[in-house]
Amino acid sequence: MGQHDFRICVGYCFVILMNGIVSFGQEAAVSKIRSDAQANAATVGVDPVKIVKATAALQTLVENKKIAGAVVMASRRGKIVLAEAVGLGRVEQKQPMQLDSIFRIYSMTKAVTSVAAMQLVEQGKLELDAPISKYLPEFASVKFDGKAASPSVRDLLRHTSGLTYGIFGDSPVDRKYRSAGVLSGTDSNQVLVEKVAKIPLLYEPSTKFHYSVSSDVLGRLVEVAAGNTLEEQFTKHIFEPLGMNDTGFYVPDEKVARFVDSFGPGTAGELRTIDVASSSPFLRRPTFQSGGGGLVSTATDYMRFCQMLCGFGELEGVRLLSENTVREMTRDQLPSAAFPIEMNGLKRNGVGFGLGFSVVAEPIPGFEYVPLGEYGWGGAASTHYWISPKHELAVVVLSQVTPFTFQCESAVKPLIYEAIE
Repeated sequence: MGQHDFRICVGYCFVILMNGIVSFGQEAAVSKIRSDAQANAATVGVDPVKIVKATAALQTLVENKKIAGAVVMASRRGKIVLAEAVGLGRVEQKQPMQLDSIFRIYSMTKAVTSVAAMQLVEQGKLELDAPISKYLPEFASVKFDGKAASPSVRDLLRHTSGLTYGIFGDSPVDRKYRSAGVLSGTDSNQVLVEKVAKIPLLYEPSTKFHYSVSSDVLGRLVEVAAGNTLEEQFTKHIFEPLGMNDTGFYVPDEKVARFVDSFGPGTAGELRTIDVASSSPFLRRPTFQSGGGGLVSTATDYMRFCQMLCGFGELEGVRLLSENTVREMTRDQLPSAAFPIEMNGLKRNGVGFGLGFSVVAEPIPGFEYVPLGEYGWGGAASTHYWISPKHELAVVVLSQVTPFTFQCESAVKPLIYEAIE
């Protein structure tokens, strides 16, 4: 064996050894989270017997073949009180779901983009009520019904911008989005904005809540105001400070083994794999860094993000936002004419929208256990998070089923609230 070959061999052995050490360290950390959760529950007013019913509810969904697997994590008063994984992450390989499994979180990205934007508001680099054309001149000539219109930064955050997605409706504006290839996934954030700004608005700004590419436009606005790519801004100012080491716009090679499959309905209603983890587009760094739906993450990482919000901008001595900013973000910001929010023609009674989150502003008929002030959102592959300031509670529950369904959130939410003493 020559010296060069020997060095390569030693190098490979070192990489394998280090991967083993990292894997062992990761497993130890995950195991500690689970054991600590069991010990923590009673110390923060959570019934340790009742809260595990949430895990059983998810297991029932697995047994009924509604989901392949899921992870649920809950935190109260800063302490993890539930951390469990059920089912499979990869069905063909019969690979069990793990606490550190990596998921496509899609629209749970929006909260991260909103935090990044509000950091810039605090720094004076963005103004909430300034027209977005101040930062994105492409929007200087945007129109609604033939007349000039000026969505604000606040409108982007609360989805009252007049923009749309182009995929949920069939209005003339939606059709223009489709014709222009908005959200094709191959454009840069700048090109996306250039395309959207050439299309008329669907509604007059500030008059109606309409779920849209607002967060993607906001992502580009963050890039312009910060002078960084969205990936750089997220990493430097959110992920690294919070220790969110498994969150990003793609899954790097050394983490692919923890990435899970994504599922959709088959012809007979059964689950079928629609995005195989080992060959997913999420294994490559994307050209389009979607502020509205581009991230992958773990329950552990996203819980740290939620705990920061629970701490009104601070986690373990690291402050990302001021308390006043978080309070503003998490109160209903909709004009009365735009309340409650409506998704695909379905009104969500009692639910408004803040600066990046849905917010329970009035009692919800039939769901009286849901407290006023609860805020959160979900992702297209049926991922969910919610935070109750009243209960000092944060919950993350992740599955991978498209199209979106509330089944996991609905299964565990009442049980977790019931467990709070």
